[in-house]
Amino acid sequence: MKTIIYTCPYVPAEWIAAHGLRAGRVLLDGVAPGLSAARAEGVCPYVRSFIDEVMNNSGADGAVVTTVCDQMRRAFDIIVRNCDLPAFLMNVPSTWQTLTAQKLYVDELKRLSRFLIRLGGKSPSQDTMAEIMLEYDDARASVRSARERLSARGFAEAIAGLGRDGPCKTPGPLNSARPLAGIPLAIVGGPMMKPDFDLFDMIEQLGGRVVLDATETGERGMCPKFDRRRLREDPLLELAHAYFAGIQDASRRPNSELYRWLKRELAGRAVRGIIFRRYVWCDLWHAELGRLKDWSDLPVLDIDSAGDNGRDLPRISNRIRAFMEMLQ
Repeated sequence: MKTIIYTCPYVPAEWIAAHGLRAGRVLLDGVAPGLSAARAEGVCPYVRSFIDEVMNNSGADGAVVTTVCDQMRRAFDIIVRNCDLPAFLMNVPSTWQTLTAQKLYVDELKRLSRFLIRLGGKSPSQDTMAEIMLEYDDARASVRSARERLSARGFAEAIAGLGRDGPCKTPGPLNSARPLAGIPLAIVGGPMMKPDFDLFDMIEQLGGRVVLDATETGERGMCPKFDRRRLREDPLLELAHAYFAGIQDASRRPNSELYRWLKRELAGRAVRGIIFRRYVWCDLWHAELGRLKDWSDLPVLDIDSAGDNGRDLPRISNRIRAFMEMLQ
């Protein structure tokens, strides 16, 4: 089965799977030291790692990039100039409140369908689409239900496993029980890479507990539950509605729904502090830092990363230790 790789949560895995292809949302390994200056110039660590993944993933048959991030647009240009892997640039509107924006997202899914068919996929029937959507919906529900029984790292890995393998494999040790302790915290920001998951362990070792993973690769990037009635009537429209309207992000204009979502989740989980985690050179999330501090009544710790854990972790550890002492 051919594999289509991507990282953006606005790319519906169900749509790729319904075409008879494998949807693989990649959890990036980090910045490769050998990445050429021509590819790395002017992009953040996450985008550099994504470019490296596309260039070197021998198991991929195609890649999907979205316009949610300006640097990812640049990544697409670099990929098509330097790589033979077929790549598709999916336009995701920043505005979301109008019917025109919603229609554009649906049209982009249809355009993506034509790309997938050129790679060997088949146009899905409504019944096939509905069946696959229900499988993914049940798998996401299983992951969400296991959150309180998993460490923060285990929960993040379960989400990543579902994105990588789909609902056919059990994503992580969902039945493992563990005592929960520590100051309840939220981590907010863009996507994380595999080495960044060390941050969850560090927080626990320093007396904290991440009860809300509001990063792009965490809960915030998961599609909400489908409306089963609408799913049976028109699966494509329900898929588009759930992804385009249901996943909140700093890139939305306006992004008021992101703060509405955060308000509900922070209160519901009795969060006492927010770790705001961003990559250096990520203008989108850096610009959001000031607004979050003004909006929230909770203490906010800004953690920036250059994608080099060897150098980042000691500095980050000291800052989190001081933050935890303040919260105690």
